[in-house]
Amino acid sequence: MTNAAARPGRGRRPAEEVRTRVLAATSTLLFDEGLRSVTFDRVANVSGSSKTTLYKWWPTPGALAADAYFASSRERLEFPDSGDIRRDIRSQLRAFVRLLTDGRAGSVIAELIGAAQSDPALSEALSAGYTMPRRRLAIDAIERARGRGQLREDADPDLLVDQLWGACYNRLLVPDNSLSEAYADALVDNALRGAATGAYQRQQSW
Repeated sequence: MTNAAARPGRGRRPAEEVRTRVLAATSTLLFDEGLRSVTFDRVANVSGSSKTTLYKWWPTPGALAADAYFASSRERLEFPDSGDIRRDIRSQLRAFVRLLTDGRAGSVIAELIGAAQSDPALSEALSAGYTMPRRRLAIDAIERARGRGQLREDADPDLLVDQLWGACYNRLLVPDNSLSEAYADALVDNALRGAATGAYQRQQSW
């Protein structure tokens, strides 16, 4: 038996396994120590990967940090589809607020947004991997609600997303007032009073 055969665990790991290990290591650094801790040197050391691999997949440490944040938050931000737009938006916006206010996730996304202003690669990663996909899910939900007759035909999905999720980001980044689930509920009701059809409004207890 050769040495190589005796050590089946050695050798080149599948790319997806390497990527998963890198993202897990990056997430740990990001949430434990903040964005400044995410350097290719430290991530390579913690994950057991080479810096060459990191440079091949991510243009900057910021883009890598963004990917790690997306991977850790994806399941918590699923958008429900119960058939009732008020219930679904309230559920998703509450989950979003909990993500921003429980633990380190809020401060991490605030760091990423701030750093994206001077890191084009991070800005692109933030948009492509996180904010635009989240926006698309919300827009799709709003368009389905229009098709069900719950929202007016002239209700602008992009503006509703800005009113709801944008307001939460504002309170995160400009902390003059607290961010809470009660605030999220108030945002939803305020927005839908203007966007809902008369028939749907009569079904609600505001």
